[in-house]
Amino acid sequence: MIVNTPGTATWLRRFGTAAGPRQHLVCFPHAGGAASGFSGWRRGLPADVELLAVRYPGREDRITEPFMADMDAMAAAISADLAPLLDRGLVLFGHSMGAALAFEVALLLERRHGRGPDLVVVSGRGGPGTGGRELPKDDDESVVAFARSLDHANAAVYDNEDLRPLLLPALRADLRVIRNHTPRPGRTVGSPLAIYVGDRDPDVTVPEAHAWSRASTGASSLKVFPGGHFYLAESEASVLADLSARLRDVRADSAVRQGS
Repeated sequence: MIVNTPGTATWLRRFGTAAGPRQHLVCFPHAGGAASGFSGWRRGLPADVELLAVRYPGREDRITEPFMADMDAMAAAISADLAPLLDRGLVLFGHSMGAALAFEVALLLERRHGRGPDLVVVSGRGGPGTGGRELPKDDDESVVAFARSLDHANAAVYDNEDLRPLLLPALRADLRVIRNHTPRPGRTVGSPLAIYVGDRDPDVTVPEAHAWSRASTGASSLKVFPGGHFYLAESEASVLADLSARLRDVRADSAVRQGS
């Protein structure tokens, strides 16, 4: 279901309902990913948490819209849609490219509205200043080889002649977004950061993930899960259990601050 509340009709999709939600968890997909990838998370989250995911252009129900190549432009549009949720328990979760985008959105919210999300979870991506691996060229074979290196078990989908033309353009476009984005050093958010990474991620080492701790003036913590770059699928139950606990902790901290 696409959110129909003012300001959130374009970029966000809601999964399920939460009666009188006390928190809003907004998920940012990885490169080549889409909002529907988070649809199954609803059943593993607290009942009063509203689950939303960011709808990137050029895929699913935005298939007719052109891809975007600039992360700053994406962050500006998404932050405008999220601003109304700032005083309603906003938490961001981003995986891989989504982690970088979620961080940029948190920066913009803080700069433009004087406050950021209650928590930002950055997953499967090295922190600012860690460089990262070389990205592939735009040709099909290079992009597919890159996808295989991250998720060999499921990369056979790119051999499907019917699916390949649907999947490759989104992945190629998102890799351009990453390639065009140069994080400016030394920027920090006031929001606390939770850092997630798989212990066998071929793209991100644990020390590279831990570098995110330098990007927040608030608290930060690191959680390592069993699995590769897409450990979110391999360790989904553990991820949602840890995330749910963090959501409850953030809510309790917020209640204490409001009561003080």
